[in-house]
Amino acid sequence: MNLDSQPFADLLNASLARAGLTPLNSMDAALLKQFETYLSLILRWNARINLTSVRDEHGIITRHFVESIACARALPAGISTLLDFGSGAGFPGIPIALCRPEIAVTLAESQGKKAAFLQEAVRTLRISAKVHPQRAELLAAPFDCVVLRAVDRMPRAVAAAAQLVALGGFLALMSTGKEIDSLEEAAGERFAQFRRIPLIGSADRLLALGARGR
Repeated sequence: MNLDSQPFADLLNASLARAGLTPLNSMDAALLKQFETYLSLILRWNARINLTSVRDEHGIITRHFVESIACARALPAGISTLLDFGSGAGFPGIPIALCRPEIAVTLAESQGKKAAFLQEAVRTLRISAKVHPQRAELLAAPFDCVVLRAVDRMPRAVAAAAQLVALGGFLALMSTGKEIDSLEEAAGERFAQFRRIPLIGSADRLLALGARGR
């Protein structure tokens, strides 16, 4: 795939570099190919269903891919299970599964068409992620990390997601600087302190990472 005559790998790497992130190198050729395939899937399905309001190739790469890769790299070592709460088009869960294959990712999405897309993406990309095609709140097992990004009724979702984090695990919130205070408050007292990491790929967006203390 060429985007405006610029090879996909060059465009993704230029976008990562502009965000202050290390580009993928020649050793990551298979990973670059998976991201290119993922982009093709999004564009094809987005023509039929509303996966994401960002509909152009450059926007998906510079906003969704870069931000999700930044999240994947910022997550602490030692996480073995992760829940993408309200996965939508798979952000950031699928990029996390691609960049951090040691993490067993569950993609929770209750909207049937989006869940079907996620199933197709998991199959096509040959990643070990699982799709939970129901509300995330119905899951019982705790996760080492639960991540939320662009979820409807975000404060309510954060309160529910906090219940699914294992003791000593992490809650990862991707949102704007304006909203992050209220989201951290919604997480409850078990998450006493969040570390805020700028997501340079987009304006005024942060990753707030909090550990469950009790």
